[in-house]
Amino acid sequence: MKKTAEKFSVQIAHSEHSVYADELCKLYEESAKKRGTGIAKRDPEYIKEKMRTEKAIIALTAEKNIAGFCYIETWEGKNYVANSGLIIKEEFRHHGLAKRIKKFVFEYTRKKYPNAKIFGITTSLAVMKLNSDLGYKPVTFSELTQDDAFWSGCKSCINYDVLTRTDRKNCLCTAMLFNPKDEKKKEFAKIKKVEKKIPAKLKTPKSQRIRVVKTAGKSKINKK
Repeated sequence: MKKTAEKFSVQIAHSEHSVYADELCKLYEESAKKRGTGIAKRDPEYIKEKMRTEKAIIALTAEKNIAGFCYIETWEGKNYVANSGLIIKEEFRHHGLAKRIKKFVFEYTRKKYPNAKIFGITTSLAVMKLNSDLGYKPVTFSELTQDDAFWSGCKSCINYDVLTRTDRKNCLCTAMLFNPKDEKKKEFAKIKKVEKKIPAKLKTPKSQRIRVVKTAGKSKINKK
């Protein structure tokens, strides 16, 4: 698997990658038809815009053929960020490429928007597993962005009527969220746990411990 994975170049997409936009949109449409749920249609101009603004990750073969893609969306003043549209061309699946792209876009997003909550909605069990490995947790739709523009993107999905009937509280997709504050809490808890293991006397600087011993000795002599 490792040798196969090395055949792919996973990188931040730029303007020169716009030539792949039409093919990517066809891949999204074909995937939606085969699965019968989930992926909404994408517009080539929207994909190109993501590439121009360096908000997309692209995977290419050694022959410069498209192998996979994913892009970044921001909502509510960049307080919420979504890694959306993960797709792997069918002939390149089962080689660990989806995992590589998800990890790449996740780390890139965290550097680009360190305080943002990263979320996604999906019907794919494989994507749910990848998200879980990165630290995402399943949440209710109410914990996601409430920006109407985000939910409008679901209009081309065949399940959009389910979303509207439930007032955006439920659908066939599973919502998952990574909250950077939870990560900071974990780091703080680890530090506190380590501190508890350190003997109290070792927490006192050596110089202070020596002074205490000397002072104690002097007071003992003075008493005699």
